[in-house]
Amino acid sequence: MTDALLFEGLKVLDVGSWIAAPTTAAILADLGADVIKVEQPGVGDGYRQYYDLPPSPNSDINYTWALDNRNKRGITLNLKSDAGREILLRLVRESDVYITNQPLPLRREIGLTYEDLAPLNERLIYASLTAYGEEGPERDKEGFDLVAYWSRSGLMNQMRHKGVEPFQAMAGMGDHPTGVALYASIVTALLRRERTGKGGKAHTSLLANGLWSSSCFAQSAWADGDFSEIPGQRLTTALYQAADGRWIQFSMVRKVEDFDKLVIGLGKPEWLADERFVTPELRIEHAEILTGLIREVIATRSSGEWMDALQAEGVPVALVAEFQDLPNDPQVLLNEMATEPAEDIGMARMVRDPINVDGVARVGARSAPQLGEHTDAVLRELGLSDEHILKLHEDGVV
Repeated sequence: MTDALLFEGLKVLDVGSWIAAPTTAAILADLGADVIKVEQPGVGDGYRQYYDLPPSPNSDINYTWALDNRNKRGITLNLKSDAGREILLRLVRESDVYITNQPLPLRREIGLTYEDLAPLNERLIYASLTAYGEEGPERDKEGFDLVAYWSRSGLMNQMRHKGVEPFQAMAGMGDHPTGVALYASIVTALLRRERTGKGGKAHTSLLANGLWSSSCFAQSAWADGDFSEIPGQRLTTALYQAADGRWIQFSMVRKVEDFDKLVIGLGKPEWLADERFVTPELRIEHAEILTGLIREVIATRSSGEWMDALQAEGVPVALVAEFQDLPNDPQVLLNEMATEPAEDIGMARMVRDPINVDGVARVGARSAPQLGEHTDAVLRELGLSDEHILKLHEDGVV
């Protein structure tokens, strides 16, 4: 038996764009919150077009928009107009959570900072996402996760082998975990509100999350760590391409018995007597030679053959997944990492966030809103007449 939807009755305003902040709103919507997404009339969120831009996989379905804006209602408001801003302020007075990643200078320009909105609703949770943090010389800079999360945190520079230039991350790779962090901040603020009756400001940044993701290395910067040489490829993390073009990965091959199992699985027991590889220390010293030998062997058979042979010996080995594998991955399906939608959205399953609490019900994914799809309905809920709403359309306010 499951509980009622945890956030049923919670009113949320999604005044964000692209990925990280709207992802947070989608998580709340999945748990029952009434989320209203606010977009610019006639233009909308630029993320609506992302699925159709290179290097995104080609599809006739706007899968990224469906993913991060499911279960929301959508309205359009010109927030630079007095009438549009006044409508938003009326919504703020009735809302529990306000989510935004608008650049701080824009928020100050149009009067939508925390300091502007907090006096209107003492119970409001103002959730702010920035690229580089709320303070400091870079607070007003705009930034996407490819820079603020991936590059600025040090992750980009570290994630490469010796002699290889840094490479760019996949879009959204930092946005989605950052959205989870903002969700955690909001839930923490809601618990504080439950105990005190007061709302407040919740915030995080792409840079903070990039730093947290890289903290196993980044922390050493405060411990006088030696960064003079970027670690090169090691046996425990090396990738090897099989005859069918797929890659396999050995992880945690560090014990003496693990190495014994590896060479037996590879059909090279003679390596156990090779003076270059008889101890872990010597294997590290001759790592590049050993890696090259393993590559030559792995290239002779298909990935499926090697997975069967190596797993039979108990070697810690993994097939490097391709996205096309995921719809048939039993771990993904049985653990509901991708779930069936509540209505026909053109896709059999939708990737969901990694938050799990037993007994807490979720809303199945429903279609993301068309631009301004629910504007009139929301305005009527505010008590506006049809004549007033028509005039707002004519004036370009909505």
